Amino acid sequence: MIPFLRRLVRAFGRAFGIVLFLALVWSAGLVWFAAGIDAPVEDPVRPTDAIVVLTGGSQRIDVGFRLLVDGQAKKLFVSGVHEGVDMSEVLKTSPQTPHWVECCVVLGHSADNTVGNALETAAWLEAEHFHTIRLVTASYHMRRSLLEFARVLPPDVTVIAHPVFPEAVRPGRFWLTRAGAGVIVIEYVKYLGALVRPLFIPNPVVSASP
Repeated sequence: MIPFLRRLVRAFGRAFGIVLFLALVWSAGLVWFAAGIDAPVEDPVRPTDAIVVLTGGSQRIDVGFRLLVDGQAKKLFVSGVHEGVDMSEVLKTSPQTPHWVECCVVLGHSADNTVGNALETAAWLEAEHFHTIRLVTASYHMRRSLLEFARVLPPDVTVIAHPVFPEAVRPGRFWLTRAGAGVIVIEYVKYLGALVRPLFIPNPVVSASP
């Protein structure tokens, strides 16, 4: 009986060691991920062919419109707009934006997640023959967005990250609230899922333009 107990204790010790190691690796990754949330806007004054906004909050739309009005790009592509939502409704979310921008804004309706955002944006960029974009999304969402975009965009397309900072994840403050910390942990788990997804599911292929 004693040898059996010894084997059981050794097996339990090994299992505990593996779990502890994985927990430490996961926690270290979370710290690394959270440290990137405060990253500032890359190259804020460089003009690009297009501005791409991923829907998910009025602040993102506001920033995209402001960049367009300031002449930072030729066109603005808003990815992930709900079916049936038109330009007039989008403009209502940003009342300070002049209506002349309608000529330079394209709404994408086919995406319902980050992978879809990347696919419909890639198709639109190909149709427009654009090679530089300024990507606007929430700071906590930026790392996963860049990962998905890198998987479907051709190598000659340059992406400049332009994060916005929702109230819950303001730089230097997000760990002080349960809501902010929760957002970061959930997004970190999604990022890990995006990292390993190609091991189980082939990367999607860009098809026709939206």
